Amino acid sequence: MATKKPASDYSESSIRVLKGLEPVKQRPGMYTRTENPLHIIQEVIDNASDEALGGHCTHIAVTQNTDGSITVEDNGRGIPVGLHPEEGVPTVEIVFTRLHAGGKFDKGSGGAYAFSGGLHGVGVSVTNALSSRLEITVWRKESDGNGLHHMVFANGDVIEPLHSRPAPRDGKKSGTRVTAWPDPKYFDSPNISQTELQRLLRSKAVLLPGVTVTLTNAKTGDTQTWQYAEGLRGYLTETLAQVSNGETLIPLFEGAQYAGPDSEGFAEGEGAAWVVAWTEEGAIVRESYVNLIPTSNGGTHESGLRDGLFGAVKNFVEMHSLLPKGVKLLPEDVFARASFVLSAKVLDPQFQGQIKERLNSRDAVRLVSTFTKPPLELWLNQHVDYGKKLADLVIKQAQSRQRSLQKVEKKKSSGVAVLPGKLTDCESSDITRNELFLVEGDSAGGSAKMGRDKEFQAILPLRGKVLNSWETDRDRLFANNEIHDIAVAIGVDPHSIGDTPDLSGLRYGKICILSDADVDGSHIQVLLLTLFFKHFPALINKGHICIARPPLYRVDAPARGKKPMQKIYALDDGELLAIEDKLRKEGVKQGAWSISRFKGLGEMNAEQLWETTMNPDTRRLLPVTLGEIDHMTSAARFNMLMGKGEAAGRRAWIEEHGNEAEADI
Repeated sequence: MATKKPASDYSESSIRVLKGLEPVKQRPGMYTRTENPLHIIQEVIDNASDEALGGHCTHIAVTQNTDGSITVEDNGRGIPVGLHPEEGVPTVEIVFTRLHAGGKFDKGSGGAYAFSGGLHGVGVSVTNALSSRLEITVWRKESDGNGLHHMVFANGDVIEPLHSRPAPRDGKKSGTRVTAWPDPKYFDSPNISQTELQRLLRSKAVLLPGVTVTLTNAKTGDTQTWQYAEGLRGYLTETLAQVSNGETLIPLFEGAQYAGPDSEGFAEGEGAAWVVAWTEEGAIVRESYVNLIPTSNGGTHESGLRDGLFGAVKNFVEMHSLLPKGVKLLPEDVFARASFVLSAKVLDPQFQGQIKERLNSRDAVRLVSTFTKPPLELWLNQHVDYGKKLADLVIKQAQSRQRSLQKVEKKKSSGVAVLPGKLTDCESSDITRNELFLVEGDSAGGSAKMGRDKEFQAILPLRGKVLNSWETDRDRLFANNEIHDIAVAIGVDPHSIGDTPDLSGLRYGKICILSDADVDGSHIQVLLLTLFFKHFPALINKGHICIARPPLYRVDAPARGKKPMQKIYALDDGELLAIEDKLRKEGVKQGAWSISRFKGLGEMNAEQLWETTMNPDTRRLLPVTLGEIDHMTSAARFNMLMGKGEAAGRRAWIEEHGNEAEADI
């Protein structure tokens, strides 16, 4: 009789290799939004938009069909249909069935897409994977006459291979038509928001001057058409009129600037177009795009616009001696009443996640700031009356902010605590901005002190590993010096779940755990999270606890094509592999780049630590939340992992889940 294989058995057969589009079907949420199918349709629309961005397309037509499918058609060049030189199958088939395949990796001179939103090469292959059926028709200009090519997929697999025939002489010359039937089982709702789809298509028309975008509803027969002659300016003016009654203080500040062939530090063609309006009241309108991709969560290009506007206004105010005594301007004072539409062009955009809601490219801050600051500064000094109106609004914002802070200070002044001597405090008393970094080790603490922004960032170095406080009574906590210093620095007394602690003494809006990106660093994170969960749970519930994510690797990439030499940081092995894969696809020879591994934060100089981990514009900060897990469930897990008498439970849990861990050896 065969013996039953134990559940905890871990052998060669335990390793499963997902092939083709299986990863997308298994974990669709990693590749797209699963609330509804809009994003997988957007991937097809983005491909048509990229053709228009390159000057090859003048019309994008989207049709909502009566059977629930959606058709996207353009008059671009048409996806290549010939056999791929390396794979030996039709190229159009590769585009729709292979992850990390596409024309957008070729960023060098003569590449199909010098600027595009597609970076990962998984766009329309995800659309195909999550559609029960997908049909594609391609018109290509061929040397021996126009060719019409057609193929059909079901659940990501080819069911009708590519069929080609000569196109009618009076037919269209080139273009692509994709019709997709999104599979409802992958989405919370099969219905696409009509408002969101209209907003998406209208934004494409705004960002593509001269391109006509249409949306047709086959059920009702209604067709909407967008074409904007005034581009960003007309779009912002129209949108502000719909949502705000506030008059603009100055004529709209608009402009566009792109790097030339001799621009130092930027690739040719990189840059931005923008339009900004300041209003005293009413709703604020803010929209940003990178290579036509809407970035609803903003990112580094928006940070660059903020820095550019702040620098120009601050210089104008100082030049004309307009700042009252005791008032200090901050970027948010200039940005608070600013509405804008920003369209950036970045050669090699790095987004947060596949759904591209936020731009992470660090160079974009300097790119947009460099191009927006000088023209605004020049305009303000040429139109001093308007400049003074704007300065008056900004100064009022600063005064209002400072008055609100003074009220908070009066509440706090009754209880005075002696701050720990090793705390390097910040200058600001605004807890909405202030950040405390709990830093592993004195060496890293030194780099953090030199690299921080001393105005709003404080540093508290921790010596060694913090006490495991899971089973420590509250009245014994302060016997540990490190925990005592943390509690005094943050200004909140220890408490338990269910208590209503007094948070009026809280001194920092963000308390950031900053440890090495290795196993020891992870251990310190767990010990500090245990402390906060057990003895300061209100700080987690209110969203005050964060984990800083320093990189584990630095890749020094040589200059390539239009791209200058650059330093690229990777959080982990997965990001390192993705960076190397991208470099190879860009034509960089294997071994032409060098990789440095940071053994600890102490190996980073102050500039590197600021750029990668502490700069709010370019860092990656992970907020700590309980998510869908309640306190009781979390407490049980913490008890199993951190309790002194739980060794047997921990061992059983490790044996069961050990094969899921990624070891850092």
